[in-house]
Amino acid sequence: MLPLHGIGVLVTRPEQQAMPLCRLLEAQGASTYRLPAIEIKALGGRRELAARLGTLQHFDLIIFMSANAVRYGAALLGEQRGLNLAAVGPATARALNQAGYRVAIQPSQNYDSESLLAQPSLTQPLQRRILLIRGINGRDLLAQELAQRGAVVEVAEVYRRKITSPDCSTLAALVENFAAGYLKVVVANSLESVKNLLQLATPALRLQFDAVHWLLPSQRVAAGARKLQLQAPLLVAESAQDQDLVMALIRWRSKVSGA
Repeated sequence: MLPLHGIGVLVTRPEQQAMPLCRLLEAQGASTYRLPAIEIKALGGRRELAARLGTLQHFDLIIFMSANAVRYGAALLGEQRGLNLAAVGPATARALNQAGYRVAIQPSQNYDSESLLAQPSLTQPLQRRILLIRGINGRDLLAQELAQRGAVVEVAEVYRRKITSPDCSTLAALVENFAAGYLKVVVANSLESVKNLLQLATPALRLQFDAVHWLLPSQRVAAGARKLQLQAPLLVAESAQDQDLVMALIRWRSKVSGA
């Protein structure tokens, strides 16, 4: 029997990013349901942004903060293949590679701003010009810390995230699936996703959310979820990467089943 047989998982990634995780979960026997918590939209004003940044060769380092930053911001690089690029994690690095660019710096584990800041080349970036490409209202930790270390930091925001608007019938069907025991785990890849899901939830859905396990990508997100008054039992993966999320779920299932 496959390790996740009989486990229903609610995947809450943006619509265009949910399928790879769903396929991995289903390959391990899980049933998957989808309710995007975040919608991703490109920001306008690309020409104005490109004009403001000018030639990117004057930046010592260009950091992409997510695969979405690559999706909506790689066009800024154009045909300049010799730029010094960094990625916050393997999914971002993979997106850059697939777009034809080479990544010089990326964390070997954890895949977040803190891990990127720990890279030797970023410990003393005095007077280095660094461009961060990210979504609007992204975490400010990296920009603030690099500036504090003496770097000259510029930020290019190329997409925005907003809460989704599922209809009443979708939310009602979800409550029924939880109540029937079909859904046992909610996967949320960020604190923003957790916040959006709790905001979207009807009172009946909120009760179900607190009754099942939530799978989260880090202790930081787990701590934030508790501050949002989420009472559900929390499972914490090693990272937000698909494989780490699936492995965390398999370990939990093995533990509770006694296998």
